[in-house]
Amino acid sequence: MNISAFVTLFILGIVICVIGGMNCAGNISTLHSYHRQRVSEENVKPFGKMIGIGTLIIGIAMLVYAVLVLVSTLTNNHIYTAAGVALLVVSIIVGAAISFKAMIKYNGGIF
Repeated sequence: MNISAFVTLFILGIVICVIGGMNCAGNISTLHSYHRQRVSEENVKPFGKMIGIGTLIIGIAMLVYAVLVLVSTLTNNHIYTAAGVALLVVSIIVGAAISFKAMIKYNGGIF
């Protein structure tokens, strides 16, 4: 990978973190209309917080992965990229599980 990959991944990580922060604050406008319509008014904040935590986990992992890609590129040691991939995969699974749990709890399902 190269420096442009780092920049792209880092920007993507920032965007995901911003969306997660918005969700944590109770702004669920970034979610599909199905989820916005099915959540009761009193559950918008806790639903947004759970979704936001899941999204933040993924966003932070993306930022860490981007830094590890940069280190890997600069040192020509690909173990950093491998560690980053492992971290990213685990974080996506955990973040998605938290988000799906919120959808099931507050919407009755993910679809």
